[in-house]
Amino acid sequence: MVDNLGVPDRVIEIDDPADDRLEDYRALTDLALRTRFEQPHGLFIAEGHQVVGRALRAGYRMRSMLIDAKRADQLAHLAEDAPCYTAGPDVLESVTGFHVHRGALASFHRKPLPEPAELLAGVTRLVVLEGLNNHTNIGAIFRVAAGLGFDGVLLAPDCADPLYRRSVRVSMGEVFAVPYAYLDPWPAGLAQVREAGFTLHGLSPSRGAVDIAQLTAAERERPALLFGAEGPGLTEAALDACDRTVVIPMHAGVDSLNVAAATAVACWELSQPAR
Repeated sequence: MVDNLGVPDRVIEIDDPADDRLEDYRALTDLALRTRFEQPHGLFIAEGHQVVGRALRAGYRMRSMLIDAKRADQLAHLAEDAPCYTAGPDVLESVTGFHVHRGALASFHRKPLPEPAELLAGVTRLVVLEGLNNHTNIGAIFRVAAGLGFDGVLLAPDCADPLYRRSVRVSMGEVFAVPYAYLDPWPAGLAQVREAGFTLHGLSPSRGAVDIAQLTAAERERPALLFGAEGPGLTEAALDACDRTVVIPMHAGVDSLNVAAATAVACWELSQPAR
């Protein structure tokens, strides 16, 4: 039911930041705490009405929603069948640890992740990540993959959670659109990628790397682009599993690009016909 102001009558106003019903939203800026809490409890947090809407359209089931009381008439309808909590800015900041300037937070149930073999059977262009622990980079890479036609992401077990709030926000919800899986054991599991018919390209200036623009049509047909963390790059064991190493030529003495920027350049290049 909806009242005359367009606000569902099941909206629950909360004025105590210690209220147990807000447990899903507590200390959202504490990475260590959220890492221990979210995945074991099978949830993630979406921030902002656009991202919340993307999660709903992708079929994620909402646990609850928490919104600024002043925006209840604009946002409460997104809660659908889940409880919708409203609070003032001071309560929101006390609970979450930051000023909720986007006006809306929602807690969602996670979905079971596909097995790597299932993922590999359903995609044609793949991004593979090793050792990436920066949530901003993870989110940006998912957005790049979606925008440039790479339809799957494989992550080493040591990569950051794509459904962490910052990753979700930076990706603009594309983490919901691009299927992903964790590849374990690592790096031995990379053999599955090649066995599935992908050409595994390691982005690294080592081992006689070739200019990525020079890859042939056959090497572009089912590409799997493997990226390592900024600084250390790909491990030797991961490089051993690659068909070849490729490099993005740099100019003016610049050593390299940020890993998200490098992903964008490499994905765009391999979406083009061979030179």
